[in-house]
Amino acid sequence: MRWKCTCAFDGGAFCGWQSQADGSGVQDAIEKRLADVLGGAVRIHGCSRTDTGVHARRFVFHFDGVWGHGVDALLAALRTGLPGAVLVFSARRVSGRFHARFSSTGKRYAYYLQEGLPLPFDAPFRVASHRALDTEAMREAATSLVGRRDFTAFSATGSRELECAVRDLRRLEVFRRGRRIRIVVEADGFLYRMARTLAGGLIRVGEGRLPPSRLREILDSRCRTHEIPTAPAHGLFLERVWY
Repeated sequence: MRWKCTCAFDGGAFCGWQSQADGSGVQDAIEKRLADVLGGAVRIHGCSRTDTGVHARRFVFHFDGVWGHGVDALLAALRTGLPGAVLVFSARRVSGRFHARFSSTGKRYAYYLQEGLPLPFDAPFRVASHRALDTEAMREAATSLVGRRDFTAFSATGSRELECAVRDLRRLEVFRRGRRIRIVVEADGFLYRMARTLAGGLIRVGEGRLPPSRLREILDSRCRTHEIPTAPAHGLFLERVWY
């Protein structure tokens, strides 16, 4: 049986999704619990790799295993032994052709900011900006990046993915509600740290450190530059995956 599951997690409690030698990945926690539930080692496959500190609202993974007690019983068994920072909230049987990563047709991330200091219970999930942000300038810059383009300049230096750096950036929008700002980015796929680098570039524009047109110039150069930082991980959430 192949099972497709969806979970949410607080990335601040783990060293990313991917399994770690010391067992500190989200994958490690779920695999450990599944081994107890199913009575043997189980390998799970996630829809993405997330950096240390990145959160997820709807992260999809799959695994193969025999379970004869119904979906509700499987979810109840999984939840019982998982850390409080992880919640598996759906599971269903799928075709053996389904793959959480390779069957995906798109993903949505959101980056959360606040002008000034966030409240203590918001601080682990929202990045503080010590300058007022010009969201209109950020929106102007964002519009210029949307489309099917080579995003080498917005990936981490030395990424092994750079031989295929073309991605279809379908949506890049900036929303404001009072002092709270949200950057939403959707694409058919993402290069290593691409979402955080896009956020970092838009933040620089919002702070007035870069003109909106500069982001498109950097994109077209296909060269990573120190002008654009990689935004802190704790402001980023994986929001949705499409299949």
